[in-house]
Formats: sequence, C-alpha cells, structure tokens
Amino acid sequence: MARFSQLALASAQMAVDDSGLDLEREDHERIGVLLGTGIGSLPTTQEICQEMLSKGAMKINPFFIPMILPNMASANVARIFGAKGYNSTVITACAASNQAIGEASEAIRRGVVDIVLTGGTEASISELGLSGFCILKALSTRNEEPDKASRPFDAGRDGFVPAEGSAILILESLEHALDRGATILAEVAGFGTSCDAFHAVQPDETGEGAARAIRWALADAETPPETIDYINAHGTSTQLNDAIETMAIKTVFGERAYKVPISSTKSMVGHALGGAGALEAVACVKSILDGVIHPTVNQERPDPSCDLDYVPNVARQQRVDVVLSNSFGFGGQNTCTVFRRYAE
Repeated sequence: MARFSQLALASAQMAVDDSGLDLEREDHERIGVLLGTGIGSLPTTQEICQEMLSKGAMKINPFFIPMILPNMASANVARIFGAKGYNSTVITACAASNQAIGEASEAIRRGVVDIVLTGGTEASISELGLSGFCILKALSTRNEEPDKASRPFDAGRDGFVPAEGSAILILESLEHALDRGATILAEVAGFGTSCDAFHAVQPDETGEGAARAIRWALADAETPPETIDYINAHGTSTQLNDAIETMAIKTVFGERAYKVPISSTKSMVGHALGGAGALEAVACVKSILDGVIHPTVNQERPDPSCDLDYVPNVARQQRVDVVLSNSFGFGGQNTCTVFRRYAE
C-alpha cells in the first residue's frame, strides 16, 4: 500500500478501538467507508517513474496502479475491516475529507448504512508534489523560520506549509449508537457544498461560493448564524484564501462575524490537503468536549482585510456547543459542516 492508505488504516484502527465497536457482531453490509483524499500517491508515482527510467518499463513495481489510485484508501479500509456496505471516495481537492464526512452523514440519513468509517487521508509530500505547488507560488518560502511559516490571517503570510496525515471518525445513526450503548461525542448536524465555477485554482474573489456553502450548511443543520460558538477556518496562510474566507464569513454572519471566535488548525499542523478537513473535524469535536478553542499561531501583524477574532496565539477556554468547519479547494470546491453537542 502507498503511505496515504497506510495512514488511513492506522487512524481507522484507532477510531474503531476508541469507539468500542465490536465489528464481529455487526452486519457488515450495513458498514460503509467514505474517505476524502486530494491526490492519491504522488510519492509512489515519482518513485515508479524513476524506476521505469532506470530499469525499464517491465521492471516496475506490479502494485503501482493499485497503490496510487485515490479510491484505494477507502477500499483498503473496507477490505481490512470487512465493511461491505456503501463505499466511496471524495476527491474534491482540499475540501475532500470535510465533504466525505458530510456525504457519510447523508448515507446514514438515507438509511443505506448504520455505521460509516469516514474522514480523510493524504501523504503527497514529494519532490514532484512540492515542485508543482512551488511553480504555482502556493507555498510559503519562509524557510529560515519554518516554525513561523504557517501564519493564517497574518499580514506576513506568504503561502501554505504542506503536511501529511489522516483522521477517521465513526459515524452512526442515533438509533444504532444508543442500541449498543456508545459514548456519543458529538452530532454531525448538517453540511453544505458548492462550487465557485470561477477559476481552476483561485477562489471566487467575492467569496460568494464559500458563503453559499456556509449558508447551506447552517440551513441543513437548522442553525442560525447567531448560535455558532466557534468557526474552524480553512485558513491556509495564503493571501487570497484567508482574505476571501474572511469576506465570506462576514457575508453570512454580518456583525456577528466580529464576535464569533475563529481559528486555523493549519497554523499549527500545516495543510494536509485532502486530509485537512478530517483533522479539523477532530479539532472541532474536541473543542465541544473540552471547552477549549485552539489558537491561530504566528499572529504578529494584523491584516486590514482579515480583521476578525482569530484567537491569536493563545488557546481560549470557552463552552462550545455548535461549531462550523470550513474547507475550500482548487476548482472552486467549497464544503462546510456543522458539528453540535449531543443533547441526550
């Protein structure tokens, strides 16, 4: 398996163990897998290309194709855990794993599964991948201060810092979770997804596409903007994204935008591309459970175009009942999910 599949399997095992699920007692046709990834395996593609050039076309690894296909993380998790139900992969760039979680909740709502292993994974750091992002001028060049390179919403931001990782959540129907006596951590209350239909890599400069996804997520959750306690921002540390995300939040929240705390997980862990939304979903749920909003680090110079409360540099103790999580990606992909405290 390629590394992105390995990471997904590791986090899936952690999630299953943490959930207390006894998969042997479950109907495997009612267990689904729905993961997001942005790329699949660029490192493997680079490695095999080099192998072909040095050894010849018929000397490459015979597992090349099934290693690199983006759907193989979902397929491998299903194979190892015997999940024979609904299975899919979302490949909407950096919105992928956020959208996967939303789509997984929809599969449960439709009644086609009782349990879904969902989230995302990414392991694309390679010379090939870094070259591609560098030529787009998307990466930070603050190489002399790597710990300060990721600085979403700061005036000195100059690009994102790539990362790798995976996070898996166990989603269940409420009936199934109650029947087995599960410890319910939170509720996926709603989600919305939209497309800018604007540009291959740049977000819509008006922020309307992102705002539309936010509005639809809130509507799906039947949650008005004033009830949101915290926004986990996409916050990539790029000039365009952070300013346009701020604009979108203002469009939907109005004056409330200046009162709701917002922070970027990527400021501390970097940008895991298609896996980022799942990592951030875990941060959202932990904010609900622990009453802690993590900071946006490296806030040193305020940017007039990013003038909201980004929880600068220091974590904040606060009760959190409802969280909005934003994820946006190349191609104008926008997905937002609402997580809510479970009320027994």
